[in-house]
Amino acid sequence: MTTLRDAAMNSKAWPFEEARRVLKRYEKAPPEKGYVLFETGYGPSGLPHIGTFGEVARTSMILRAFQLISDIPAKLLCFSDDMDGMRKVPENVPNQDMLREHMQKPLTAVPDPFGEYPSFGEHNNAMLRRFLDTFGFTYEFASATEYYKSGKMDAILLAAARNYDAIMKIMLASLREERQQTYSCFLPISPKTGRVLYVPVKAVDAEAGTITYGDEDGAEVTIPVTGGNVKLQWKPDFGARWAALGVDFEMYGKDHAANTAIYDNICRALGGVAPEHFTYELFLDQNGEKISKSKGNGLSIDEWLTYASTESLSYFMYLKPKTAKRMYFDVIPKAVDEYHQQLKAYATQDDAARLNNPVWHIHGGDVPESKMVVPFAMLLNLASVAGATDKDGLWGFIKRYAPEASPETHPDLDQAAEFAVRYFRDFVAPTRVFRLPTDQEREALEELVARLKAWDGGLDAEALQTMVFAVGTEAGFEPLRDWFTALYEVLLGASQGPRFGGFIALYGVRETIGLIEKALAGRLV
Repeated sequence: MTTLRDAAMNSKAWPFEEARRVLKRYEKAPPEKGYVLFETGYGPSGLPHIGTFGEVARTSMILRAFQLISDIPAKLLCFSDDMDGMRKVPENVPNQDMLREHMQKPLTAVPDPFGEYPSFGEHNNAMLRRFLDTFGFTYEFASATEYYKSGKMDAILLAAARNYDAIMKIMLASLREERQQTYSCFLPISPKTGRVLYVPVKAVDAEAGTITYGDEDGAEVTIPVTGGNVKLQWKPDFGARWAALGVDFEMYGKDHAANTAIYDNICRALGGVAPEHFTYELFLDQNGEKISKSKGNGLSIDEWLTYASTESLSYFMYLKPKTAKRMYFDVIPKAVDEYHQQLKAYATQDDAARLNNPVWHIHGGDVPESKMVVPFAMLLNLASVAGATDKDGLWGFIKRYAPEASPETHPDLDQAAEFAVRYFRDFVAPTRVFRLPTDQEREALEELVARLKAWDGGLDAEALQTMVFAVGTEAGFEPLRDWFTALYEVLLGASQGPRFGGFIALYGVRETIGLIEKALAGRLV
């Protein structure tokens, strides 16, 4: 008899494919550290953006897949590179003049421009953790500042001093000649100014574990590499962290792909085993530009959650991670409806199909039932024609369409109704453009009104759809989609819309007649 684990070992879902690669690392013996470590890295140079969430969400999906196919303990570490120097001031934060006074200091030594935390780095770390906790991720959080200052990185830093020449050989091969002259894998933190210094290192004493460099005022300074006195440049830091922690898996955006060999080779030079990697495509804004923490462009996590559920965002993250995604408001309704379609499909699927269903990976196998008896796109159109200003205005129509539904028994539908009103108010209403019907469209709309006035089929969405279909066919629309486009543009002020039979069933036959008559009279334009 095929078990769920057997099905997972053969699943083509990308989280299982990645999980099997990680498991193969330990086919001969379990990890000496006692667990498999999945890591995500985060640079808190600005407020966390939705791409950061995506990295944690996707890694969590692989971790869940791994836990199904293996009994080896596993955990997720979310690591913040908060000891990085602040190299530019983010555009989307207050008190920018104050921040400019602290350029090049570690982010955890820069005051919080919001005045809420001891430092800007700690503020951004708190924002990231709040976002991740909203989604119920199971993770451990690590701060580079704490790791460096507490001594957790000391052993690997001493190893870097002993293997300085090998690390520099790896790095110099990747740099332009001009950069080679001043590069060092160690970045001293000036004891005088507190700034992260990008200066040449004059000497490395591997036995003493120290480096010597010229400070900003020209003085020659010798400091230990341990205890938070230095940090590693970001490329060596990547590989060193893998070696120090025994990281088994890390994913990152394709902008890191060219550096993968560097990260791996530095990890090996420090005695570590390079982890498995997964390179995903980048997130873009509506203009096709990469989402940036410092610019604050593209959708934020909070913005998505203003208009849709956490699960819909996780669903969006699951889809085709190796394909670039535009993250802007128009993608939200489609993600919501597709997520609920997958929930409904899950209930009838066998184990193999369920493991290939995105909702298994979103919920870790504990998949809820969908109570969305009305699609989100339909709720948006209902909000439009009904002029609803709150969800209660939609529930009057929903109850007539689905008498068994209520906010108490259908909480996901109730939540979606509130989201739909917000989304319509902020994005649909300002962009609606109604038009008058052409002569052909007018005749078809008049025929549709006549048939609706004579309709005695109740609120059967499929029967109403068939009738609307027949009107368009008999009116000679070729292709027939032009008829439905006309319905959307003339009646809803949009180029796309719902299955119109379902819309009539939800909005009401009498109400739809009134809507069409308004359009024919030119009162919607």
